[in-house]
Amino acid sequence: MPREFDLDRREFLTAAATTVIAAELGVFGVASAQSRDTQAALSTKGGGDQQTRTLTPSSPQNTSFASMKQVNAGYLDVGYAEDGPPDGQPVILLHGWPFDIHAFVDVAPLLAKAGYRVIVPYQRGYGSTKFLSSETFRNAQQSICAEDVVQLMDALEIKKAILGGFDIGSRTAAVAAVLWPDRVKALVLVSGYLIANVPANALPGPPKAEYAFWYQWYFSTKRGLLGYTQNTYDFNKLVWSLQSPKWRFDDATFDRTAASYKNPDHVAIVMHNYRWRIGLAPGDPKYDTFENKLYSGPIVTQPTITIASDFDGANAGGAAYRSKFTGRYSHQILDGIGHDVPQEAPQAFADAIIEVAGY
Repeated sequence: MPREFDLDRREFLTAAATTVIAAELGVFGVASAQSRDTQAALSTKGGGDQQTRTLTPSSPQNTSFASMKQVNAGYLDVGYAEDGPPDGQPVILLHGWPFDIHAFVDVAPLLAKAGYRVIVPYQRGYGSTKFLSSETFRNAQQSICAEDVVQLMDALEIKKAILGGFDIGSRTAAVAAVLWPDRVKALVLVSGYLIANVPANALPGPPKAEYAFWYQWYFSTKRGLLGYTQNTYDFNKLVWSLQSPKWRFDDATFDRTAASYKNPDHVAIVMHNYRWRIGLAPGDPKYDTFENKLYSGPIVTQPTITIASDFDGANAGGAAYRSKFTGRYSHQILDGIGHDVPQEAPQAFADAIIEVAGY
């Protein structure tokens, strides 16, 4: 049973980047409460299963969650936020790097008010989520991260949930939908289809696309490991400003997330994720069957809304991954929003969850 405790710039993708690299490496999310003034800037262009809106990044309306809990699930003691009625439709929101649960601090109350049971877990290597054993391989390959979600659902006795995510969280949600399709009702995925194909990632992209992911190559070196270990706070704050150049977040907003980087396994998990994705670090052989299935580029059958923002660059239209979704589907483009869609456009993300729940 969960254990409760009290809680009181520049864009990376360019028009020259290939759609393959953009889809594989792009990442986002949308969330929380947006002001009336921000929403007044919204305009709609197009129709059918695609919509484009122009938004202004919002400022956080909340600084904490309704409740924080811990529960043992699989290999982990998982820390997570919870909001909404316990009998509501479960929604699990998944963050990526270098973010944490606070990306959804405004989304959660919006969904709770609409009657959803909202679960926002710290991913392995972040915040209060800790490994139960010091002997466990600090592994961040895509299938085991998705298994973490299913094991959390088991621990919380959730049979089926809507999953929403951005960055690595978007990949994790899609992988869970493919490998455990009976556990996922619907999806909201920022940057579309991000399931990784490690063998294909050995092939280089165009120079501008490679340049866009400088941090990935930095992390592949001993210098990068040492640099990230010594400068985690400043490194991640720089990444925030580069990925969301129009979002004027303040120090307090960043610091709430930065506290999660103090997790003792944070650096190991971040390094393994990026090194594994380009074939420089091994995964766990027990997951080879899962990974081989994922490398084949499997389709996603659940109802899905994909979201793109300025960060997606030339891939924002979503054409490169449209064929990967065979259930009811729509695509949204949020002009003016950077990488951290949930914090920059919380109302849009919450609306997408509510919309896909009705598909």
